[in-house]
Amino acid sequence: MSNETMFTTVSSRGQIVIPNKVRKKLDIKDGNVFVITEKKGLIVLKKVDQGLSQDDIKTLKSIHEAWREIESGKGGKAKTSKFFMEFAKW
Repeated sequence: MSNETMFTTVSSRGQIVIPNKVRKKLDIKDGNVFVITEKKGLIVLKKVDQGLSQDDIKTLKSIHEAWREIESGKGGKAKTSKFFMEFAKW
């Protein structure tokens, strides 16, 4: 699966469906745990296995630092393709 855009809806109970292609690629199964962060309307979910690894912590810190840069005016603009390539690294 490449970085294609998919759509989903929220149920009356606040649940969302993760598309099947994504679930298969990330081996998401019933009971998996995710960490979630939100900032200015962007929601990021990260699957975590048996707690947070050092890579998970590093990723979350880099997201936090990126938001700080954006809020301080240091963030620049990027083309959508470049954004998704960078996002895929997370």
